Amino acid sequence: MIKDLNSDNFKEYVSEGVTLLDFYAPWCGPCRMLGPILEELSEKEGLKIGRINVDENTDISEALNITSIPVLMVFKDGEYQDKKVGFLPGKAILKFVKLYED
Repeated sequence: MIKDLNSDNFKEYVSEGVTLLDFYAPWCGPCRMLGPILEELSEKEGLKIGRINVDENTDISEALNITSIPVLMVFKDGEYQDKKVGFLPGKAILKFVKLYED
């Protein structure tokens, strides 16, 4: 299950383990294409995924220097690791996240 994040729950959600963050907006075509792929990865691969609506959470977006979407960002135990900008297929997303798992 993908968790909707905001400034109230963001830090706690990324504080433990490897977390994939999806920065999106409802009006973004590539973001909408990415949604079902992330749902499948969350359900079938057990990935911990949070999503952040950039229009509703400008504080987080600005703090993490999000200037275009979609952006996929990996945190490990609360620390930023890496990001990918733009649409990616499921296999590429899984490979990207697995780089940071123990």
